[in-house]
Amino acid sequence: MSRAQASRRVAFDTIRAVHESEAYANLLLPHAIARAGLEESDAALATELTYGTLRRQGTYDAVIEIAADRPIHDIDPVALDALRLGVHQLLSTRVASHAAVNESVELVRNAGRGMTGFVNAVLRRVSRDTPGDWLERIAEGARSDDERIGLVYSHPVWVVRAFRRALAAEGRADELEALLTADNASPRVTMTALPGLAEPPEGARATPFSPIGFRLGGGDPDRVVRSAGGRLRVQDEGSQLAALALTRVFPVQEGERWLDLCAGPGGKTAVLAAEALAGGARVEANEVSPSRAGLVRQALAGVPLDVPVSEEDGRVRAAESPEQYDRILVDAPCTGLGALRRRPEARWRKSPADIPTLTDLQRDLLLAAVTALKPGGVVAYVTCSPHLAETAGVVAEVKRELGGSIEDLDARQVVSALSSSDPGLVPQADGSGRAQLWPHRHNTDAMSISLLRKV
Repeated sequence: MSRAQASRRVAFDTIRAVHESEAYANLLLPHAIARAGLEESDAALATELTYGTLRRQGTYDAVIEIAADRPIHDIDPVALDALRLGVHQLLSTRVASHAAVNESVELVRNAGRGMTGFVNAVLRRVSRDTPGDWLERIAEGARSDDERIGLVYSHPVWVVRAFRRALAAEGRADELEALLTADNASPRVTMTALPGLAEPPEGARATPFSPIGFRLGGGDPDRVVRSAGGRLRVQDEGSQLAALALTRVFPVQEGERWLDLCAGPGGKTAVLAAEALAGGARVEANEVSPSRAGLVRQALAGVPLDVPVSEEDGRVRAAESPEQYDRILVDAPCTGLGALRRRPEARWRKSPADIPTLTDLQRDLLLAAVTALKPGGVVAYVTCSPHLAETAGVVAEVKRELGGSIEDLDARQVVSALSSSDPGLVPQADGSGRAQLWPHRHNTDAMSISLLRKV
């Protein structure tokens, strides 16, 4: 097996696991690459093929339906994933057409499926036209403008509409296509140096917004992480800012008690712990999932501070400690629509039906967190989603329920004060102080940050 074939096999097996077992590509792919012993360039090819195929799946499915002259759901799942991988190579990479077709056919043959002739015919049909021709063809078949945008930019229609509303809340609905384009691009690797415990390596470039963020000038990030003992780590700049917004909204007083209520997988917890260590505060963490609680403990390994990690429902955990904490981070479970660059399969797994259940949980977690705050304490409500129901809607509902017992702080001002350059955060239509980051504007995940103080 050639190196390119090995990369395709890793990509194909990962895509199959995503669709067959609901695996997460970002968790599975690194292990698959390691097992296959891929060198750096081959690992990069496997990564691009996997993530590119998953990101553009909606567009490729529309192309396949036309080329195959049959609905997607009528195609054998193994053959369909081979077709998706082949179409990605034909329409979005520089891979030679004959290699894309032949290797995709070989993947189906090795899987023991009798669909090789079908896969060969469909991919040869796709290869006869240009990417522009195919985009024009699927756009012409759309039943509405939103469906056209969704097909061309490979996002479900409901996500397209949710993003438009969120941008419109800032008066920037015209940036929709720029946002969707950013979602389909590979994100640059951003890292953090835990404050007070590590410095960026020589040659690294500081990030524009987070004072603890950097990007490597070159080299393998994993090697840097392994050699740093947990004090340098890969972390999106938006996640760094979400943690720092809580720790730096006011100067830390020695003896403060902090809680990370929904801590998994622990990246933000580690930043909180480093900040607490520097300021003489104490931190506790909670994560309801035992496996994710284990990740939190691993993330804290590089911080010389005792951080107890409990494994309870966050609503119960906070209710058990009324008026005990000075600062609480509620990094709430959400749709994850803000991280579609890094978790491309999430856009195909979520639906509008998920929103009510999530917002009920988010509201309950935030209400419980406020109960656990001391008077004058601050809670940071954070979601990796720009969906207004999960962000402004939850905060507005909690404020209505609690009346004048909490006040909205200006998270935009706090985040801007952290930054070495102006992040261009704009007022929200609801008049709140919520800060919303964007992939197309800030090169971060679409992180929403609200700061609420208990009066």
